[in-house]
Amino acid sequence: MRFLSKTILILCAALVVSVGCDYTNIDPEYTIDADNYFRSEEDYYRALTGAYDLLQTSYLSLWIGEIASDNSIAGGESVTDTEGLHQIDNMTHGGVNNELRQIWRWNYAGITRVNYIFEHQDNVDFSGKEEVLAQAHFLRAYYYFELVKFFGDVPVILNERIGTDEVSQLERTPASEVYAQIEQDLMTAAENLTWTVADKGRVTKGAALALLGKAYLYQDKFTEAAGVLDQVINEGPYDLYDDFSTLFRVSSEGNVETVFDIQYVGVEGGGYECFVCLEGFAAVGFHGIRGYDGPVYSDGNSYNLPTQDLVDAFEPGDIRLEPTILDIEAFAAEQAEEVDYVQGAGGHTGYYNNKYMKRLDELGQPDTDLTSPVNHRVIRFADVLLMAAEAHARKSSPNEALALQYLNEVRDRADLDPVNLSGQVLVEAIWDERRVELAGEGHRFFDLVRTGQAEAEIEGFEVGKHELFPIPQDEIDLANAGWQQNPRY
Repeated sequence: MRFLSKTILILCAALVVSVGCDYTNIDPEYTIDADNYFRSEEDYYRALTGAYDLLQTSYLSLWIGEIASDNSIAGGESVTDTEGLHQIDNMTHGGVNNELRQIWRWNYAGITRVNYIFEHQDNVDFSGKEEVLAQAHFLRAYYYFELVKFFGDVPVILNERIGTDEVSQLERTPASEVYAQIEQDLMTAAENLTWTVADKGRVTKGAALALLGKAYLYQDKFTEAAGVLDQVINEGPYDLYDDFSTLFRVSSEGNVETVFDIQYVGVEGGGYECFVCLEGFAAVGFHGIRGYDGPVYSDGNSYNLPTQDLVDAFEPGDIRLEPTILDIEAFAAEQAEEVDYVQGAGGHTGYYNNKYMKRLDELGQPDTDLTSPVNHRVIRFADVLLMAAEAHARKSSPNEALALQYLNEVRDRADLDPVNLSGQVLVEAIWDERRVELAGEGHRFFDLVRTGQAEAEIEGFEVGKHELFPIPQDEIDLANAGWQQNPRY
């Protein structure tokens, strides 16, 4: 059995110039000559592990998806602590932004590692090769989905490594064509993957179909989205986990609600000089309470702090509120022992992201800010139900009965009364439910943009500009391919 380990496979020759090894700054555990690789079945599995490795950078997508929205503020020690997040929080970000550049580089590094597998896919035949390639198709789709939702038109590179000359000739591919490639990769993946796998961390048919449904939803292809999401609901092995209060704990990982998550372990593979090397989930440590001393939780950096506006979005009696948002003063008042903490100068709301929170019984070693073993739940079954509900409510021939059924399943788990709505009121109820159900998980900004609500809900949001993030200026300069910056940046 080949478990998805955290070994980093460095294939420097496979990386595009703009995301080369000098930028990722990883010291390889071992180095292999590219011309002598892909000579055995094991080589393909090792290369696939290398392609999976870039998933561990997903904490940035989670942060930006919340901080750019009305759900949270950047937080931190000061307004210059991870300054790029504060710029995004204030809608003042531009082409020089370290966090956005990392999103660009790391996702293209993942794509390049996947393409290296496809470049040599015919070298060796072995049993299970189709499944290896199917996983690679999923990973390429995931990385391109991250890029297109952040930046819009992005260069599409398939099945090859490219050098400086080729980079300078690359054009930005229209977003519609990027999505077409994502769809093709995910359909291929779904055809060749199974609903369950023995190896922890490998993607499944359900993950491929759920991400395909999300890609359709982002393009307003509601009929197509409804079809594939219904397949996940009706044919997949998924259900809502019965205890929302423990849903995001390590002890609950791999539960029936898990459609696609990113695996982390509580050991230190990198450090502050190399976040791409981390084996723990950085979001958790950085969400921790600054200067905290008390029971249950552990100290951290006070990033990604929920807003009062988000707290107020929860209905009275919604059991998801406390497991989602920690009210530090209310918590402290309930404890038998004293609770101390420090308010970060990067902003303080009194609230913390309780889904991904640093806890005393879930600490990694040695630097507990960098080594959380908590997995990143990227797609949950609740997300699938709400995407399917929206797709059925918004398609050209709506199925409102089914949309209500899916919506009320999610509400029932939250101990809320069912609703009986129709038309635009139903659609808006589904959007509201997505906000509270998925709060703190990195979806809110992109949901607001794709549904046309961003201007009304995000302070400083400018229509015609902030729907996309700017392409990192350094990448435009390095490519030297004449790429035009996104509008109004």
